[in-house]
Amino acid sequence: MRLLTAVLALLVITVTPAHGDARVVGGTPVTDAGEAPWMVALTTSSGYQFCGGALVAADLVVTAAHCVHGRQPGAITVVGGRLDLRTDGGSTSVARRYQIADGYSTPSRGKDIALLRLADPMPYATLPIAATTAAYAAGKVGVVYGWGRLAEGDTNKSPLLHKASIPIMADDQCAAAYVRYDEKAMFCAGYPEGGVDACIDDSGGPFVVDGRLAGIVSWGIGCARPNTPGVYTRVTTYLS
Repeated sequence: MRLLTAVLALLVITVTPAHGDARVVGGTPVTDAGEAPWMVALTTSSGYQFCGGALVAADLVVTAAHCVHGRQPGAITVVGGRLDLRTDGGSTSVARRYQIADGYSTPSRGKDIALLRLADPMPYATLPIAATTAAYAAGKVGVVYGWGRLAEGDTNKSPLLHKASIPIMADDQCAAAYVRYDEKAMFCAGYPEGGVDACIDDSGGPFVVDGRLAGIVSWGIGCARPNTPGVYTRVTTYLS
């Protein structure tokens, strides 16, 4: 869903980076369950994964607004403690309710953040939230996590959680790439040559800087294209 999801039908691309085999583009599998115990998958009641999220409290998940906007809370199942979505390990809980940032309309207009309150708390470590704008310094490297596709144009998803390290870009570079870029609501990350990015179905997943939640996979154009970075929600803007 990144912006790509919204533009997918028109551009025949996926906005949220993903690989055909469903991992973060240019990333690697997460093999240690202790590395990201706070990582959760958002699924339908039938088990179809459509977004990611992060536990910031035992019963509270941060994700993208576009992942849940228009859905009934009870139709969202959150899966935790499961690196491989083909297994039945870990814990599941339905969303009891959720709150979207006031004024949200589309990812490219910002405010792409939501809090899900779970019906049943999960027994996993939670992810601290970045508290200052120092997390967004240009050149700072963060790690994005997701079960999305491995490449633009891929139709299959990998059941394995993947991660990729990506440097944050300066705001002027982001503004040059996207007319609607809003430095108060967003930041972008990527390599000038492309090759590493989030992709479709990675939406809502965390961008972690120095062990803290700094961003949420939000939107972009295509997946891992040169000079076309991924755009993330600037979490510190919405701490209140």
